[in-house]
Amino acid sequence: MSSIIDVKKEVVKFLKENIKCYDVTVIKIEKVNDIWSSVAEVYEDDSFLKSMKLPAKQVRLFYSVKIDANMDITAFERLGSFEGSDNSDE
Repeated sequence: MSSIIDVKKEVVKFLKENIKCYDVTVIKIEKVNDIWSSVAEVYEDDSFLKSMKLPAKQVRLFYSVKIDANMDITAFERLGSFEGSDNSDE
């Protein structure tokens, strides 16, 4: 049985290894029927500015990550927004 701390560490490790990001903050974790569902706030370089060869600017994005009872990542996706976030800087 995995603890919430183990799940948080696995989410941070997975996102840092699989997307180019500077900072990962897990902002939500819940367990439903042996599946851990989490949302992480991530800062990445703006891909549009990068493609235009303009100076980099970090943008805040949200990712959903699901982990099963064996601590295997079963799904992840970038979210358009997170309902609990403050969108005043976007």
